[in-house]
Order: sequence, then C-alpha cells, then structure tokens
Amino acid sequence: MSTSWDPALYLGFDDHRSRPFHDLLARIGAEAPRRVVDLGCGPGHLTALLAARWPDAQVAASDSSAEMVAAARSRGIEAEQADVVDWTPGAHDDVVVTSAVLQWVPTHLDLLPGWIAAMPSGGWFALQVPGNFGAPSHVLIRELLDEPAWRGRVTVRGGDAVPEPAGYAELMAAAGADVDVWETTYLQRLTGEDPVLRWISATALRPVRDALEPDAYAAFRAELAPRLREAYPARADGTTWFPFRRLFAVARTP
Repeated sequence: MSTSWDPALYLGFDDHRSRPFHDLLARIGAEAPRRVVDLGCGPGHLTALLAARWPDAQVAASDSSAEMVAAARSRGIEAEQADVVDWTPGAHDDVVVTSAVLQWVPTHLDLLPGWIAAMPSGGWFALQVPGNFGAPSHVLIRELLDEPAWRGRVTVRGGDAVPEPAGYAELMAAAGADVDVWETTYLQRLTGEDPVLRWISATALRPVRDALEPDAYAAFRAELAPRLREAYPARADGTTWFPFRRLFAVARTP
C-alpha cells in the first residue's frame, strides 16, 4: 500500500469517521489483555481510546503511511511504519483492532484465517471496513474513470474490495473463532459546499489523486462534483444526507 495519505484531510470529518471505531470497540469483551494492537492506526487520534480502555496493556500501533505515522507520533503515540500484509500476531497480542484498513488490502481474506489461528487462546480480532462500494459516491468515480478522457489512467477497487457480512462470518468461523458480525448504515448530516466530494477526497479519491498530476486531478474533481450533487442533493437548509455503510466483525479465538 504505497499511496499517500493526508492526515489533515482525513481528520476533516473526525467525528463522523470515529463513530464506527467506538461501536467496534464496544463489542470487544477482553478484560485484561497483555498487548493491544492498533493495526493501521492512521493519525493515531483513536489509539488513545485503546490505552484508556485497557490501561494496563501494552499498546502497539502501526500504519503503512509515513504521513500517518508522523501524525500519530506527534500525538505521543509510539507508532511504527509497517505494511499490514507483513504483520504477524505475537504471543501476547490478545486484542487486535483494524479499523477502515483492510479494504485497501486485496489479499486480506487470505490473511485473516492465518492471523486468527496464530493469535493467543481467547484473543480478540476486531475489524471494520466500509460497505459502500456500491453507493453512488463510489460508482460515479468508477463510471467517470471509464470514460474516454480518463480510461486506463487510474485503477480503483470495485465492489469486490470487501465481501458482504456473511463472507466475514463464514471465513472467521471456519478458522475456529466465535464470531460476531453486523453492519450499520450511519446517515451522516454533512454541511458546506460539495460535502460529499470533500468527504471522499480523503478516502475513495486517494488513488485518483495519487495517480494524476495536480491539474488533471482538479479537472477530474470538477467533472465529478456535479454528478455527486445530483446523487446527493442538498436539502433546503443547505445540509446533505450521506448514507455511510460499515461492516463489522469481531472474532474470539478458541
């Protein structure tokens, strides 16, 4: 995962983006873990919640992005730069949390069974990923990229980036874990000019931004903006409703 991240842009919707992390954390039943891993910690703004939940545990954080690691370290988080595909559970990794990360890892369905099998007995592996690859926000990006002016210039992941919830349930159960899987659609109330475009600029548009020169990226955004406005019309008070579907899975090892 070599593409770049902009921590400030990502944190522009911090309250909205943090809600799934809180909901995921609430379903982890660990009482006294020895080590808690934040796998893909981003700018570290949520890692502190793990330390607060389990104050006696060692908390380890990592992210593949140098920019995100620097942002996390500026918050006092001892984060290290590492790619999630290279990670292996340690003998004391009793809780592993990965939030909004695995959708970027094409091989994560191959990695999950091995991770769960290698965790200590009674360990907890918790993940959440976006489930909105079929939403207009993402479909419109792919449709625009398929038009002649943009075709072949950028590759983005489609609806196969993550499975449906049952896919995670079956995979984790087959690894021998007790599994809790669910989904939530948050109806976010966004404000400002082109709020959906601003929202996806920090995430779904990241590969587009990295693949195009600045002028071309600006032109792409200019073409995308009216399509998003049509798909997500502003209300009379100027706000915009944005459905934000997330998938969650918590596995406890035997």
